[in-house]
Amino acid sequence: MANPVVEKTHTEVEAGSEHHTDPSALGFDATMVVGLAMLVVVLLMLWKKVPAAISRSLDAKIATIRAQLDEAAELRREAEALKAEYEGRSRAADQEAAAMVERARHEADAIRAKAETDAAALVERRTRMAEDKIAAEERAALQQLRATAADAAAKAAARIIAERHDGSADRAVIDQAIAGLSRAQ
Repeated sequence: MANPVVEKTHTEVEAGSEHHTDPSALGFDATMVVGLAMLVVVLLMLWKKVPAAISRSLDAKIATIRAQLDEAAELRREAEALKAEYEGRSRAADQEAAAMVERARHEADAIRAKAETDAAALVERRTRMAEDKIAAEERAALQQLRATAADAAAKAAARIIAERHDGSADRAVIDQAIAGLSRAQ
């Protein structure tokens, strides 16, 4: 079944429409005129070498872009070389720092060992000096004690002799000594 509204509209259009003719010039319709105009424009562009100019322009643009890409690649290589150099320097610095720390540890160990040895030698030397001083003091005290004892013994002997010997006892001892001398000759 056909739609009555569509049929009516279609029939009304046919009944009331006028016939239009397509415009033409020199026997060419509008489509042909546009085609010929396009052909003329294309031929004119070819005659003026527009495609070659466009090609040169594009080639120049391509060359500029290639130069920029080459420059970017060169910059990248330089950056990678700098990065590698700095990484090498960083590794060398890390190794040098580790070596410095190791040297410092060895030096500290050596200094500590020397300090311990020096301290032990100092203690031993001070102990020996103290022992020598004590021994000297003991000898001095012993000599003083002997001197005091000898002095006390001499005084005691002098007192005992003075108490036991009088003038007559002294003459007897002297006579005896003289007699001992004459016999010895």
